[in-house]
Amino acid sequence: MNDPVRILVVEDEEKLARFVELELEHEGYSVTKAFTGREGYELAVEGGFDLILLDIMLPEINGMEVLRRLRRVSTTPVIMLTARDEVIDKVAGLDQGADDYVTKPFAIEELLARVRTALRKRTGGGEEETELLSALGVKLDVKRRTVTAIDTPVELTKREFDLLHYLLKNKGIVVTRDMLLENVWDYEFDGGTNAVDVYIRFLRGKIDEVFDIKLIHTVRGVGYVIKDE
Repeated sequence: MNDPVRILVVEDEEKLARFVELELEHEGYSVTKAFTGREGYELAVEGGFDLILLDIMLPEINGMEVLRRLRRVSTTPVIMLTARDEVIDKVAGLDQGADDYVTKPFAIEELLARVRTALRKRTGGGEEETELLSALGVKLDVKRRTVTAIDTPVELTKREFDLLHYLLKNKGIVVTRDMLLENVWDYEFDGGTNAVDVYIRFLRGKIDEVFDIKLIHTVRGVGYVIKDE
């Protein structure tokens, strides 16, 4: 393996985070730490991690909410870490898309075993995640967060990339403005729906008009769709 496996540890107990970091590094993993839910989410969506260890009780944004948002844009394996041992919490975490669940206090050997299992599942089940999305010569690399059109790099802002990602992921399906606001802007966004139209224009200006293709179609009164024809 040329590059070490990258693991993101999102844990607000700094001593525990440091302990886990040292143990993981001893096993040969590359570790990045985050101490708040917001910081953890921002690092996670930037991509590049092979696994995320995510505490539930976090400042700013709790772990369940981080996981819920993350699952809209990423299938990176997530192991939940928590002091809670309630069955309902485990079920909620797994329903939100967690791959595994470890209750604190835990033996480090158990955590390392869970990490190895999650990573094996990822490498063995890569077909579950489509790394490259495409339509009409436009290619979006999910992991590298790059876009090309007719083999030419296209520079997009994070919001433009996320919008194109969601449209391509739902290629052939008409998505409404409300769906785009909920999944691309998330619930924190409090502006009007014209924000979607503005960013659609931005994308068209960088892709449709520059490369003379009709990628994004307007369905009047409903929303937008990408057609691969």
